[in-house]
Amino acid sequence: MASDLPYRPCAGVVLTNADGRIFAGQRAGMDTPAWQMPQGGLDVGEDPVEAAYRELEEETGVARDHVSFVAKTSDWLTYDFPPEMAPGRWKDKYRGQAQMWVHLRLEAPDSVINLNHKDVEFSDWRWMTKREILTVIVPFKRPIYKAILKEFAL
Repeated sequence: MASDLPYRPCAGVVLTNADGRIFAGQRAGMDTPAWQMPQGGLDVGEDPVEAAYRELEEETGVARDHVSFVAKTSDWLTYDFPPEMAPGRWKDKYRGQAQMWVHLRLEAPDSVINLNHKDVEFSDWRWMTKREILTVIVPFKRPIYKAILKEFAL
């Protein structure tokens, strides 16, 4: 039963630019629009803030020295995978994700963004407003994104 499964611990990154726009990436290998912010699982014993820096660099090529730390969420935010999500990957092991989000500001030019740096998670990216990102995010993640953006006052 899914409700008996644990949540997968993850770190997420809200990367903003000097104009306050938010980085969003189109998930690679998807047939339909699937935009999201960088995120990924924590390694065993890994601090969520350290995981956020690691995930950001792996997925976007943006290194720690390209950003400044702004804030992190005050607590873990959770969501359950929707029932229609195909079995496999994590659905058989986790009921959903528990995420700690970190707000980082890009202090370098956009040219440091390299979607082919290590893990190809995104096929495209762009800076979005809060309204735009809440429109394009998959519906089951929308409540989490609203909570994150509200907490970070974006």
